[in-house]
Amino acid sequence: MLWVKAFHILFVASWFAGLFYLPRIFVNLAQETQPAVVSRLLLMARKLYRFTSILSVPAVLLGLWLYLGYGIGKGPGNGWMHAKLAVVVLTIGYHHACGSLLRKFEAGRNARSHVFYRWFNEVPVLLLLAAVIFVVVKPF
Repeated sequence: MLWVKAFHILFVASWFAGLFYLPRIFVNLAQETQPAVVSRLLLMARKLYRFTSILSVPAVLLGLWLYLGYGIGKGPGNGWMHAKLAVVVLTIGYHHACGSLLRKFEAGRNARSHVFYRWFNEVPVLLLLAAVIFVVVKPF
């Protein structure tokens, strides 16, 4: 079980690293006007989104293995797990929102300012903070 948990943590950390950086690229894309720079940033964003998507799969599957296979967080007194699973669902939604925003940038249809993306960039920090607190502190 400890190997599964270690790899789960590794893939979650890697997934979140991508989710921290991708919106930062969006900030730069929203500000940039030079076509060559926009093209380079889009390439970077596309590759990062693809890589981050790949990392999310083992993160989620290993988490499911811990939950369903080893029973971590099951049973009474484990309300923290329900809250953590809600954070996971929100994180997956955020990940897909990044993909949607990337497609808008690729199509030249971005309608948001760099300020929006600076705030959007803070969401995964809050999601990770919540998940870690739920798992470590187990407040309920």
